[in-house]
Amino acid sequence: MALQQTIDDTVRGLGYDLVEIERSAGGLLRVTIDFPWSADAQPAPITVEDCERVTRQLQYVLEVEGADYRRLEVSSPGIDRPLRNAQDFERFTGEVVDLTLKAPIGTSAEGLVSANRKKFRGALQKGVDGGWQIVWRDEAPVKPGQRVSAKRPQAPEQVLGFTLDELSSARLAPLVDFKGRKPAEGQS
Repeated sequence: MALQQTIDDTVRGLGYDLVEIERSAGGLLRVTIDFPWSADAQPAPITVEDCERVTRQLQYVLEVEGADYRRLEVSSPGIDRPLRNAQDFERFTGEVVDLTLKAPIGTSAEGLVSANRKKFRGALQKGVDGGWQIVWRDEAPVKPGQRVSAKRPQAPEQVLGFTLDELSSARLAPLVDFKGRKPAEGQS
């Protein structure tokens, strides 16, 4: 715990937020940083120079503390950023997220959601009573090259309410459009 506090203090002292710390085999210490979030300002993305600045400072601090590691890696959260606390959920309201629940849900009132389902992908929204909800459509997969009729009815919209205590993990969905085109309305 002392190592995490040391890293957190160092990162915050440089003006960044600590997103996560990972230790893996071979002595790798991976630190993920981001800019602090405020509702009225859009933060810039983390750059290589930001990572280099934090790396240099952490190397000094960890040497003084006598931390046991062989290699230090500092990076940005990336496109599949983990969501850890209420502030992260507030920041990314409206974005497409991947959620994994700790326990499978029961069937919904309409019987549309499988009783043993734990993983969901959909748009994150504020729910009622201070909770959160995710909204999605279970569209049938389309085969490559297959044309989809404009008359094809959309799958019904489904909503799942949850609290942060019910989550095993949550991440931004890594949606990348290499062609530079926006998805059609209603698709994600």
